[in-house]
Amino acid sequence: MPVPKRKVSKRRRNKRHANKGLDVQAITHCPNSGSPVMPHTVCLESGYYKGVKVLRTKQDRLEARGKKREAQQAAQKERQDAVQSQIAAKQAAKEAASNKDEAK
Repeated sequence: MPVPKRKVSKRRRNKRHANKGLDVQAITHCPNSGSPVMPHTVCLESGYYKGVKVLRTKQDRLEARGKKREAQQAAQKERQDAVQSQIAAKQAAKEAASNKDEAK
């Protein structure tokens, strides 16, 4: 296994590592939400990329869930109203039948 012939000085090591520095990335702002976004990436808050909606955000999912829940509650209320009207109709029919029996 190869072994270095001499110790690499701190100065020589640091000069070698000086070229590995990272550049600061440019940050842009989303035109829809105004949040900071890296260039060429989708905004995670609004879900837009270049003016086109490409991602469902958490807010979109919450709104869809709310609409679905409202529709389910409305359907359930309609079913309950239908059942109650059927019960009321049966009771009215029983009362009418009992009134006929009493009239005889």
